[in-house]
Amino acid sequence: MDRVGTGLVLVSAGGFATLGVFGELAAAAGLSIPTVLTFRFLLATLVVWLLLGARGELRPLRGRTLAVGLLLGGVGYAAMSGLFFWGLTFMTAGLVGIVLYTYPVFVVGAAAIGLDEPVTRRTVTALVAALAGVALVTGADPAGADPRGVAVVLAAAVVYAGYITASRSALATVDPQVLTAHVLPAAAISYLAVGTVTGRLAVPATGYEWALVVAIAVVATAVPIFAFFAGLRRIGASEASIVSTAEPVLTLLLGAAVLGEPITPATAVGGALVLGGVLLVQTGSK
Repeated sequence: MDRVGTGLVLVSAGGFATLGVFGELAAAAGLSIPTVLTFRFLLATLVVWLLLGARGELRPLRGRTLAVGLLLGGVGYAAMSGLFFWGLTFMTAGLVGIVLYTYPVFVVGAAAIGLDEPVTRRTVTALVAALAGVALVTGADPAGADPRGVAVVLAAAVVYAGYITASRSALATVDPQVLTAHVLPAAAISYLAVGTVTGRLAVPATGYEWALVVAIAVVATAVPIFAFFAGLRRIGASEASIVSTAEPVLTLLLGAAVLGEPITPATAVGGALVLGGVLLVQTGSK
């Protein structure tokens, strides 16, 4: 086992796990979703471009690939992010993390529909297990797992699955980091437009508000992106996808530690079912 590669993917999972926690804190501070996401994507773009430029890996897309990349960011990734943060207004960060992490199962389903990949018994079992986990969490704690929030975050998972499937089929030859460098500014433009039109875009007014948006952009976005790709190079896609399933677990733990969010037996069992379904599809090729 490559411990450095595994550690990098775990750092990535930990970074992404902070997104829900920072999102809750930003909402409590009065920052609107368009404000948070505009600055998240603008600042993350700056960090990603600087690092890729310093490494000589920033290559602009052109023509069709540029159009597809911008569309993926401005529509697909932007929509998923908005749904994720909207879900945080209904549920705890931990529960949002669990429900969103059904997306790898939906990726397999989307690939079966859009890319003619076979639907196996393993795929069906994984989907049933993941959705059963969500149903358990929702049914056992309807107050904590608001059905509206579950629907919103499941929609985010489906959109994210579609984003991943579309990028994999349309931009198979594009370096993922280069694609990310185009997705982020496109998403920023989308939320800049949404915030301006709705009148909900504002500049953070205090040091605390700036600290939150910088943390969301750097700790919860740019750092985990680079950590994941660095780990991916060392341990490969299959192992990296398995190690990254630590993300919803870390989100639950961070939510409990930072925000005092409860971890009930139903949440633990439901989360285990979701992770079981994800691991089932992630290890399907082995």
